[in-house]
Amino acid sequence: MEATTVEKYTFKDFTSDQEVRWCPGCDDYVILRSMQKALPEMGLKREDVVFISGIGCSSRFPYYMDTYGMHSIHGRATAVASGVKLANPKLSVWVVTGDGDSMAIGGNHFIHVLRRNINLNILLFNNEIYGLTKGQFSPTSLVGQKTKSSPYGNTQPPFSPGELAIGAQARFFARIGGNTPKEMTELFIQAEKFKGTSLIEILQNCVIFNDNCFVKYTDKDVREDKQLFVEHGKPMIFGKNKDKGLVLNRLKLEVVTLGENGITEVDILVHDAKEQDPTLHQMLVRLEYPLVTGIIRSFDDVTLEEREDALTAKVKAGSNFTKTDDLFFSGETYEIV
Repeated sequence: MEATTVEKYTFKDFTSDQEVRWCPGCDDYVILRSMQKALPEMGLKREDVVFISGIGCSSRFPYYMDTYGMHSIHGRATAVASGVKLANPKLSVWVVTGDGDSMAIGGNHFIHVLRRNINLNILLFNNEIYGLTKGQFSPTSLVGQKTKSSPYGNTQPPFSPGELAIGAQARFFARIGGNTPKEMTELFIQAEKFKGTSLIEILQNCVIFNDNCFVKYTDKDVREDKQLFVEHGKPMIFGKNKDKGLVLNRLKLEVVTLGENGITEVDILVHDAKEQDPTLHQMLVRLEYPLVTGIIRSFDDVTLEEREDALTAKVKAGSNFTKTDDLFFSGETYEIV
């Protein structure tokens, strides 16, 4: 939505008086503070911001934001948010959901809001487990993962939120580690600027039921070598020494070392988040080394609201009726006596 000139807020203005009740050490605290810091930079009125959640640890989020909000029902946050946005388009609407809430019981709502491209934002907390209900496997849990509901190991292949999203025609997809507040804050700001449905997958650690689930990528000692943070228009280079990069070798992405075999920065792929064809974006999402973070896809497209408004205007222009009574009393009518 368009930013307006408003009183300058601080993060404290978006902090509610409710006691934050997450487990000590949970990344949810980092995500919450990152959002509270991002909102003052968006130029929005506080009363124009709405957070809507489903069920899960992440779904406590609206209580801790001093904005409007709704704690809805399991899996239905995107449906409720769609109604809120379509009823009042000026609102900045944020969905806060988990990997179970969004991709299990809420799977259909999730894919269809992405397909429709309604102008709202989704934060998907992915910890590859059901945390609130005490550690059952979720749609993103790994094969072989032992949980309360799979004591001998999970046998179901996991969803990749990014693959699922891009397959559902998501125009904006980003991914970020739950322990990187600076980058996360900036992603939230960019998501709000995007016109259409934005989805940010947050790799969020569950310290109780799935501790260290992303540590091989997100630990501060390894993330420079194991993550590639992409930025539109910049070469896809990573590593502590900025000496690794991605090239396209036939139909596969390949990691190369700058300086070896004559490889220079010119040979490295330049990230184009705005490309309409999602082929390369899907390849980036699927990559396991390095794990790609940042804004992977940000393709500007017509929103559902714009399509609906255009259709309404077209129908009105060709209609002989200007009010409901004209329609009711057109053609044959009956009088009941």
